[in-house]
Amino acid sequence: MRTVEEQLAVITAAAVTPEPVRIAISEALGLRCAERVEGTSALPGFDQAAIDGYAVRSVDIRQALEAAEWDGSDDPDSPDNSGISGARDGSRQRVRDVLPIVGEVTAGSLRPIRLQPRQAVRVHTGAPLPALADAVLPLDWADIEGRRIRPLYPVASGEFVHREGSDVQPGDVVVEQGAVIGAAQVGLLAAVGRSKVLVYPRPRMSIISFGQELVDIDREPGLGQVYDVNSYALAAAGREAGADVHRIGIMRGEPRKMRDIIEGQLIRSEIVVIAGAVGGEASDRLREVLDDLGDMDVSRIAMHPGSVMGFGTLGADRVPTFLLPANPSAALVAFEVMVRPLVQLIRGQRQANRRIVKARTIASISSIPHRRGFIRGQLMRDRETREFLVDPLGAANAGEPTHLLGSHGQANCLIVIPADWDHVAPGQEVDVMFLNNKA
Repeated sequence: MRTVEEQLAVITAAAVTPEPVRIAISEALGLRCAERVEGTSALPGFDQAAIDGYAVRSVDIRQALEAAEWDGSDDPDSPDNSGISGARDGSRQRVRDVLPIVGEVTAGSLRPIRLQPRQAVRVHTGAPLPALADAVLPLDWADIEGRRIRPLYPVASGEFVHREGSDVQPGDVVVEQGAVIGAAQVGLLAAVGRSKVLVYPRPRMSIISFGQELVDIDREPGLGQVYDVNSYALAAAGREAGADVHRIGIMRGEPRKMRDIIEGQLIRSEIVVIAGAVGGEASDRLREVLDDLGDMDVSRIAMHPGSVMGFGTLGADRVPTFLLPANPSAALVAFEVMVRPLVQLIRGQRQANRRIVKARTIASISSIPHRRGFIRGQLMRDRETREFLVDPLGAANAGEPTHLLGSHGQANCLIVIPADWDHVAPGQEVDVMFLNNKA
């Protein structure tokens, strides 16, 4: 019986990263960049207004405020107060110079404007700044008097302005080789004018269900028949892992027909997964077909559920091929533990495994001795202590079934029980593997 680590070592040794392909940036989300992308020009390419306001010379605003006069009297009827703004309230106010508004520039404007000293130009967010302007005075920082403004507050040079090249300079790296392309990276690629990018493609994965008892979900099962759950569930798991999945559906029939189906998928895939092919006389016939196509080893793994599985490399390209249990819940666990890490490695991910945290159980768990347990659970967090807590959903007591799919739908984690443990007491700390996309 192999350990989980021994089986994973055999599997990951077969990982081969596909050759990079150049695709449109609109299709690159979630893929790993296969090139170092540098900016070839400044971004933004010109000084632009960061907000709606007035393009000005900061020195003009400062001088306008410094030119203010204090009234020197608290008498609102004093002749010295005539023409002084706000004098009627009896407070000490100052008169500010006015700047004429000599034009308007909107975003995308192609008409150059040159600002003269002691002038202002109305600008919209994203608009190119007029020549000689070095700041934008926000709209509510000025009183408007017809086609003139009286500044209320000073602005510093460069304030409320996106300077040319402040985001990206020529030669700056905008996307590193090996980086996962997210929304921000797609935006950066567009910002530097790249319509396509070199990426490592998603590994192509074929999912096949095997079994005489299976019927597709658009048919009514007869006596002794069950719906094909595995091809749908495993195809979803493959897509969630980042693979480009082709769901074949149910495979059965004569050996020659099965061979044709499998050979067809080996040509088009980097990974092939066959569920329901590790038990019974029919599985033995399938394994004879697989043995003609390459090296296939079916063995027991020191884990539960899903202790019996097969792995080999088939076809001229030695495509990694998995044989998983027929039980859907066991097949999903086996996929999570064995298949998903291979997908991540082929995708070029630096971390192939899910995030693991420590959590305290809120119920007892019984585990099969000498096998590492992967028990479905619900992970939560204590509001006060922020400590992780986990509620086991399967194998909580000795003799309970571990194959039920219903609890899998409620699970957001797998509780990892070491092979040398056969029991976990409530409150005991265990390793917990996340099962969501954010892990």
